[in-house]
Amino acid sequence: MKKLAVNKDSHCMSCIACEMACSEAFYKTADPRLSCVRIVEKKGAVKPAVCVQCGACAKVCAAGAIAQNPNGVYMISKAKCAGCGKCVEACPFKVMVKSPERDVPSKCIACGICVKACPMELLYINAS
Repeated sequence: MKKLAVNKDSHCMSCIACEMACSEAFYKTADPRLSCVRIVEKKGAVKPAVCVQCGACAKVCAAGAIAQNPNGVYMISKAKCAGCGKCVEACPFKVMVKSPERDVPSKCIACGICVKACPMELLYINAS
């Protein structure tokens, strides 16, 4: 399964380079609110929250617009999506984004843009 993962041995410095790169890739604007990676504080440490491809979004999609591809990545079909936002609400990691300007939400597709942007080499694509 291909997914974005967090290197446990590195430390996040909250530079938000990953968030900016993600929002630029999906929305062509540098806005951390539109990122599918979130810098969060958890148990006194700052780290990225990432999509683990759990499928919670697909389970609540009444339109059947979210399906797992052969690499294990859950993808959103723009043609099937009704734009209801239930998938965004269901995401346990709060890393799905629904921009008011778009009908279809976005989620991590394990593209690696955030990986390249992270100066701490905290993120990586796990292809196991």
